[in-house]
Amino acid sequence: MASRRNAQRRARGDHTDPLILTREALMRHEAAGVTTQAFPKTDKLGGVDCSVSYLHEPGDSKDGMTVTISLFVLNQVNEDATQWLVPGMLNAKILAMVKSLPQKPRARLVSLPDTTQKMTDRLSQPDVIGKGSLTDAVWTEVKKITELDVKRSDFKLDTLSPHHFMNFRVVDDQGRQMGQGRNLGAIKAQLGTLARGAFQALASLKNDLTLSSPSTAISTQTSVENSNEFQKNANTQAPLLKDDEKYTTWNFAQLDEMTEINTGNQTLIGFPTLVDQGDGVVIEVFDEPTTATAMHQEGLRRLFSLQIKDTIKYLEKNLPDLQKMSVIYMSLGTLDDLKKQILDLALDRAFLMNPWPTHQQEFQQRFEDGRGRLTLIANELTRQASLILNEYALATRKIKNTKGQPDAVQDCADQLKRLMGKRFLMETPAQQLQHLVRYLKAIVMRLDKLRADPSRGATRMSEFKPLEQKFWRLRAERKGVTDGRMSEFRWLIEELRVSLFAQELRSPQPVSIKRLEKAWLQLVH
Repeated sequence: MASRRNAQRRARGDHTDPLILTREALMRHEAAGVTTQAFPKTDKLGGVDCSVSYLHEPGDSKDGMTVTISLFVLNQVNEDATQWLVPGMLNAKILAMVKSLPQKPRARLVSLPDTTQKMTDRLSQPDVIGKGSLTDAVWTEVKKITELDVKRSDFKLDTLSPHHFMNFRVVDDQGRQMGQGRNLGAIKAQLGTLARGAFQALASLKNDLTLSSPSTAISTQTSVENSNEFQKNANTQAPLLKDDEKYTTWNFAQLDEMTEINTGNQTLIGFPTLVDQGDGVVIEVFDEPTTATAMHQEGLRRLFSLQIKDTIKYLEKNLPDLQKMSVIYMSLGTLDDLKKQILDLALDRAFLMNPWPTHQQEFQQRFEDGRGRLTLIANELTRQASLILNEYALATRKIKNTKGQPDAVQDCADQLKRLMGKRFLMETPAQQLQHLVRYLKAIVMRLDKLRADPSRGATRMSEFKPLEQKFWRLRAERKGVTDGRMSEFRWLIEELRVSLFAQELRSPQPVSIKRLEKAWLQLVH
């Protein structure tokens, strides 16, 4: 029989050996998509290439895609980037996300496999894939196709299978496993501090940093002549970065915006930062830019305050009406809390305008420019804080004493809580801080008007409340991370409240529900 089948194959012109499988035969059908482009062996996370392994074993803790991340770069891994998995797994994940939607939008996406494939094709473009959040990208696609007001929360991501999420394996420099799981936030919460310490230890170990490389420094407006003169001085007076050296003035060289740290065949990015130590600052290299910026601001502020200690001591004892204000502020924080934020904000406004100083010459010039106006700024901020706190006291009392309108009272209480936190001076943008008194007055006027026409107030609240709730829900989904457009919308809400409930106080710009609805569409698209 075998010889007969061989004779039949030869008659058809088929001279292949049936016992030998060619590459083409092995890659037929489903296996044709298994390429290194679709399933790469490495994935760039945290700025470095991390090794990737794959396993098809439902129920296994490593089912799907496992990425091995060095502890050094854990804090630099962006959670949005990890949502995209790899190209070969993208379509299956998008299909699972679409299937998790409610029935109405799902019905407009049929047939789901075809629609999902078209989405995948668009989202796989080089200028799209891996940029931002996959959930946001699919959300935008779904809204565009269905023409429905689909909410981001309509995606029930908790119903997706484990293999639709990366499995993270964190290892130390010896390759020993430190942690594993699919929840990057939980892993960072567990190992983030340890990761930062490991990164800083590596930065110290690899320390060939002179803090004077103009190639990576923040650009300045100093002249070439001055820059050259400073560079000559810096090379003679600036030692290598030392973790244990505490500075009370800027007697080190140019502080780079970022620096490269080479380890093995990888190059890590670090952010040199001034860290406040109370009686001085130290220079540390941080692994994450947002944390580095916040710490650096505090360090710069401390360094300036140490140059003007006598003035700071005088202001601490002589800020006007501080005791009186502290009585009102008591429900928010202590006298020291209030005093600190007034002085911190005064120092920021006197010395920390953008761009921040990056070397000794700029630091000294900024100090000379700002020292003469520090007291004036601190006194003006104290006056402003006093006006705000007085209106806060009135609004608090009015909310407490208003009876019979629980919905309006609760809405005003929520608004007041958002406006007046413990660090309201530091957390309210400068442009809005000057309007805070007006926003607080509007609360009092709104509650005063309830007696005359409670139904009108309820109607207006029902008109704008859904839009406001959408915003705060979006902000919660983004874990408080805001950009310029979100910040602008947040304060447009306050202006809309003034326009609806206290027109007499006037808004500096035209504002209406329709205008905010238009701004909302721009915000979420």
